[in-house]
Amino acid sequence: MTAPACMPAAANMRQLVALRWIAIAGQATTIAIVHALLGVPLPLAPMVAVLVAAILVNLASTRAVRHGRIGQRHLLAALLFDLASLAAQLALAGGVANPFVPLFLLQVGLGATLLDRRGSAIVATCAIACFALLTVAYVPLAYPPALAPRAGSLALAGAFLCFVLVAGLLVLFVARIAANLRAQDARLTELGRRAAEEEHIVRMGLLATGAAHELGTPLATLAVILNDWQRLPVPPEEMRADAAEMRVAVDRLKAIVGGILRSVGEPRGEAPEVVPLAHLLDGTAAAWRAAHPHAQLDYRNGLPSAPMVVADRALHQTVAALLDNAADAGARRIELAADGDADTIRIAVRDDGAGFPPAFLPRIGEPYLTSKPDPGHGLGLFLAGNVARTLGGSFAAADRPGGGAEVTIALPLAAIALPAEEG
Repeated sequence: MTAPACMPAAANMRQLVALRWIAIAGQATTIAIVHALLGVPLPLAPMVAVLVAAILVNLASTRAVRHGRIGQRHLLAALLFDLASLAAQLALAGGVANPFVPLFLLQVGLGATLLDRRGSAIVATCAIACFALLTVAYVPLAYPPALAPRAGSLALAGAFLCFVLVAGLLVLFVARIAANLRAQDARLTELGRRAAEEEHIVRMGLLATGAAHELGTPLATLAVILNDWQRLPVPPEEMRADAAEMRVAVDRLKAIVGGILRSVGEPRGEAPEVVPLAHLLDGTAAAWRAAHPHAQLDYRNGLPSAPMVVADRALHQTVAALLDNAADAGARRIELAADGDADTIRIAVRDDGAGFPPAFLPRIGEPYLTSKPDPGHGLGLFLAGNVARTLGGSFAAADRPGGGAEVTIALPLAAIALPAEEG
């Protein structure tokens, strides 16, 4: 996992800003002690200029954090600036002989923690280059005669102080950065858990949506039959009461189905059956023919016999919904054709109906896109598109040159085929 994906950049920039304020205060204090108390002459003007630059950069970084404009490149730029300012101060105060040279390691450690592999490599390379440059380009420290005999002791004391600073700052800031990382991981885990729960709920709702699509036609047929019964010249009293009670039940079922159809998401069926590829759509075609005895369905199955595949219920529901759409569009002849090769299967539903309204074609696949006045329609093409995308395939809808419409679903065979040992 790379740093951009798992670390909160703004929170880490705040840590760098705090570290830079400490560095500014530490450098100012050290310069004052060495120059004023110990009497070691230092080039104050350029050293103060470096401190002023660091203050301005910190103010700008604080403003950027406040406005949320922080990314990996900003963290990299901040660390490179800190390297450059540290190298400048050391170059003005003895070069590699300065006991605070190990502070470079702090920047390298922060770079490895905050940045991705490329960014941390850049920081490490620049730190090595700065160290090498300080061996040849620096202003030597000129100790006063009174301090010259104690130069070694002073350098040792400075090295000890530097070690304490590096250890303390590493523990403090790396611990804070690690806390940021743990908080981000916890947030991602929680988001993943919620997404899994929501996906499960959506799948259940969409299975119900597909079932509601299939229930629509038989419920409409029952409603017509009941209306006919109630119009009989002299229906028996018992039959009239039964018809009225059945009508209430049918209306209740139609209301429930309408409510389901108004809630839709990504379809994936549960309890899929395993069948040979050639039989994938046989049951769907047979069931649809039985439910629509007056419709002319030409079913052509050109799928190969192998391998065994998972016949997801949602796929059956989707094909049935497309056939329903064709019948509702006034088609006299509907064709369901399937073929495939070693990698892909294609399912096409063609009809000789009115075709798609021109304004609908650019929006095909949107939910509730329908020319029917009743609510809850317009889901067949939406379900088809979602099933295709879920299985890694494609979905297309178009008008036929000779009239009517054609909807095609192409699915990768690998998405539904079982491994050989499971077949």
